[in-house]
Amino acid sequence: MNIRETAELWEEQYLSPYASLSRNTRGRDREEEPCDIRPAYQRDRDRILHCKSFRRLKHKTQVFLAPEGDHYRTRLTHTLEVSQIARTIARALRLNEDLTEAIALGHDLGHTPFGHSGERVLNEICQDGFAHYRQSVRVVEVLEKEGKGLNLIWEVRDGILNHRTSGHPSTLEGCVVRFSDKIAYINHDIDDAIRARLLKEEELPAEYTDVLGRSVRERLNTLIHDIILTSMGRPEISMSPGMEEAMQGLRAWMFEHVYTNPVAKAEDGRVAKLISELYDYYYIHLNELPLEYRRLMENGEKRERAVCDYIAGMSDIYAIDTFEKLFVPKAWKV
Repeated sequence: MNIRETAELWEEQYLSPYASLSRNTRGRDREEEPCDIRPAYQRDRDRILHCKSFRRLKHKTQVFLAPEGDHYRTRLTHTLEVSQIARTIARALRLNEDLTEAIALGHDLGHTPFGHSGERVLNEICQDGFAHYRQSVRVVEVLEKEGKGLNLIWEVRDGILNHRTSGHPSTLEGCVVRFSDKIAYINHDIDDAIRARLLKEEELPAEYTDVLGRSVRERLNTLIHDIILTSMGRPEISMSPGMEEAMQGLRAWMFEHVYTNPVAKAEDGRVAKLISELYDYYYIHLNELPLEYRRLMENGEKRERAVCDYIAGMSDIYAIDTFEKLFVPKAWKV
């Protein structure tokens, strides 16, 4: 018996009867020889961690566009916080931590430069629309490894696709990530908004903080404990009714006071202009797309989707640099 088989046996003996076992997956689109050390979900976690799209998250906006300061979240630090919360819950419920972490690390791979602002622009200008959760799946199925994709297990891709609020993951591990994503961004976005002086802790509605807690630490502790205690020994992941109502209420308040705040969104018009101009340019100058995106079109992909794929994969910094290179005049030098 090799190391992987020993790990799979441990899963069967220790994990919850509601956990997703590595040896019972629905498999990959392309069959592969199993690793002799890592179970399938651990292998997928590693593939995501080492892929280019994951590394680019460090320069993609979470809420504040290119903030000055080392302590504001980026899309990468958000992803890591989601992963930590999700693993804590999964371990307490004896679910599959490897599957949970793989979904958490991959859930935002398809996010555009400039966060949801960039996503809205691409959704408006692309004929087939754009949504980051679908793009995240496209990244791991098609775009990574020069068009070969990462060939991830079905359950990982299902969790990535369904991490959004309206999603319905097929595994409890996917459900854990779905909740963890919201717990993470609500609380760390409050922390960043306080740091940016957009609000003060005492300005948060008491009807929600009385239930959830009066600091980021208290709210995280309260929400994580509630999910664990409510879901323990059950075939579903849920929160107690009052707790979920308070979390959703605070989330709605954040949309009104932070996510659409004129200070935080002051650059949205420029973001729309930048992305639209890049899209129009590359739609006409297809020969200037990187080879991997031209190959997509050679294999039958629409030019709109190939251009959208390229722009969506850009980091904030790369998108700004590319725009300046294409459209900003440069001083003449001898």
